[in-house]
Amino acid sequence: MKSILTALSAALLLAACAATPAGAPMFSQEGLPEAVKVPTGHRVALETVGVGEITYECRTKANAAGAFEWVFVGPKADLKGRGGNKLGTYFGPPATWAANDGSAVTGTQVAVAPASAGNIPLQLVKANPATGMGAMTGIAYIQRVATRGGVAPSAMCDGMGVGRKEVVTYQADYIFWKAA
Repeated sequence: MKSILTALSAALLLAACAATPAGAPMFSQEGLPEAVKVPTGHRVALETVGVGEITYECRTKANAAGAFEWVFVGPKADLKGRGGNKLGTYFGPPATWAANDGSAVTGTQVAVAPASAGNIPLQLVKANPATGMGAMTGIAYIQRVATRGGVAPSAMCDGMGVGRKEVVTYQADYIFWKAA
């Protein structure tokens, strides 16, 4: 009887390990604002850390004569795995996440939620169908969470600076989701 229980325990342990591949993502949506949570029926396909920069440009504020503002121009970042290896890049516009295997995905922002002061907001993006075959194939949603930095420059943006560009550094986790 003891050998049957031992064999059964071993089989259950192997089955559990097979259902959770080595290095499987452990991301949890607990604690995220509802607006940026991925709808049920999806699973994490890939976790990355985007490390890079965001460019802003000083421009005349629309419909506000004599007013100026920093306007988001675009991001440029390396997408790294949790171990630090480069898995791809993120750039735009349009917002594009490209894997080293040649697959890429663009998307449309669904929602944002505030992050802590000095950090760009959390974001939920609905992915468009991927180009190429690989890591981005089948991606349905992308979450930007754990943001650090990336907000518009604190430098003065006025009539004398129109057209001037400033680059700020940022980091964020990009979590890629597929249908379950």
